[in-house]
Amino acid sequence: MAANQSKRLLPLAAMEKILKQCGAERVSDKAKVALKNVIEDIAEEIAENAVKLALHAGRKTVKAGDVKLAAK
Repeated sequence: MAANQSKRLLPLAAMEKILKQCGAERVSDKAKVALKNVIEDIAEEIAENAVKLALHAGRKTVKAGDVKLAAK
């Protein structure tokens, strides 16, 4: 688990909070980890596309518009 923890970007407590805000009474540890992994995978894909958009526009800086466009 030590190797997994170093890659942890989003806290599990935040995953539980999201699930509870959506109506869950109780949330298992496996559910928190699953949601975290899915969100991190999606975020990584969006970030990669946002960087490509910024580079294509001749910029080194990734802007909010790049992220929004990459998320579509």
